[in-house]
Amino acid sequence: MLLARRLAIGGVAAIATALVVGIPTGIIQTPWYQRMTPVLWWNYPVWAASALLTGALVATYVRDPALPVPATQGGKTFLGSVLSLFAVGCPVCNKLVVMAIGVSGALNWFAPIQPLLAIGSLGLLVYALWARRRAALACRVGPQPTASNAR
Repeated sequence: MLLARRLAIGGVAAIATALVVGIPTGIIQTPWYQRMTPVLWWNYPVWAASALLTGALVATYVRDPALPVPATQGGKTFLGSVLSLFAVGCPVCNKLVVMAIGVSGALNWFAPIQPLLAIGSLGLLVYALWARRRAALACRVGPQPTASNAR
């Protein structure tokens, strides 16, 4: 039952993340937004991986009532998802980037670092998922005896 709930909630979160990142970046074409630069080949796998990793992370928050609550990795999850939005987005369409460094700066400076943002985004999401799994497994095993309480 718990596995089914985790899979369902993780799946919904992955789809929601894919829509929240894909629509405003123009990866998913809609009549509301026209991307000014073409979607690059590597945008699709980064977009899909960030959605799947975010879904997997959200699934770890579905708590087993028999276990204590593991430590949260919410900051890393949020930052990783936001970085993926910047990584796959159109550099010229990003108002924050254009305001900070202009259109030519967005194309000449920001666009070349977008793959690095993608690597950072996926790295943060993988680390957050690893930390959540490690914390969940540690909670399942229980506290290890120390010298003071092992008598």
